[in-house]
Amino acid sequence: MDLNIKGRKAIVCASSRGLGRACAISLAKNGVNIIINGRNKEVLETTKESINKICSVEVIPVLADLCTKEGQEKILKACPDPDILINNNGGPPFRDFRELNRDDMIEGLVMNMLTPIDLISEVIDGMAERKFGRIVNITSLSVKMPIEGLDLSSGARAGLTAFLAGVTPKFAQHNVTINNLLPGLFATDRLKNSESHAAKISGRNPEEISKERQNSIPAKRYGTANEFGEACAFLCSLQAGYITGQNLLIDGGRFSSTF
Repeated sequence: MDLNIKGRKAIVCASSRGLGRACAISLAKNGVNIIINGRNKEVLETTKESINKICSVEVIPVLADLCTKEGQEKILKACPDPDILINNNGGPPFRDFRELNRDDMIEGLVMNMLTPIDLISEVIDGMAERKFGRIVNITSLSVKMPIEGLDLSSGARAGLTAFLAGVTPKFAQHNVTINNLLPGLFATDRLKNSESHAAKISGRNPEEISKERQNSIPAKRYGTANEFGEACAFLCSLQAGYITGQNLLIDGGRFSSTF
C-alpha cells in the first residue's frame, strides 16, 4: 500500500535502537526523510548507515538527550517543521515502588510524560497551519494492564495519554492526528534486560523466563520490531487522517478485554 507520505519529514525520538529504530525504518521505506535521535554516537551512526542502505531518503542523526531543553532544541533545529513526530523514550528500570524516591519519580515523569508534551507543543501549531500532521506516542501495554515493577513508567505514560485526550480533538479539523501505540512484549534489548533482571531475582535462567513469558501471550511469541514499525507508519499515512485519539494495542492478544 502506498501511504502517500513520500517526501514528508519526520522526527523519530530515541530511534537508534529498538522500537524507535523500527519506526524510523518503516517511515523511511515509505519515502519519509528522517531525523533520528539517540545518545550513543556509534549506535546512532550505525542506524543511519542501515537506513541509507535500504532507503533513498535523507537521514539526519541528532546526538542529544531529548529529556533536556538543550537536546530538544538541537532536534528541532535539525527539523523545525516536521510533518510527523514519533514520541519515544526509554522508561524507568524495573523497580519495586518502595525503592522510588521523589527524584526518581520526577525523572520518570520527565522521560515519559513531560518530554513528549514539550515536543508536541513546539510542532503542532505548524502542522495545523500546513494542514498535515501525524503524532504518534509510543506508550505501553502497562497503561491498560498493570505490570509489576513498571509503576512509575505506567503512571507517567497514562498521564501523557490523559493529558493529550483533551488536546487531540482541537486539531482534528486541521488534519493533525494524535494517536498512541501500546506495545506489549517485543523482542528488544529492553526486554532482554528485563528477562535478565527477573532471572537474577528468581534464581532461574533467562531462557526459562523468556519461554514462560511467550507462553503467556495468546500468539505464543514476542512481537517483532518490524511489525511495530509498520503499524506506526500506517498511523502516519494520508489514509489514517480519520483515526485520532486512539490507543492501539499491539500485544499479541495479551490484554484480555471485550472492548
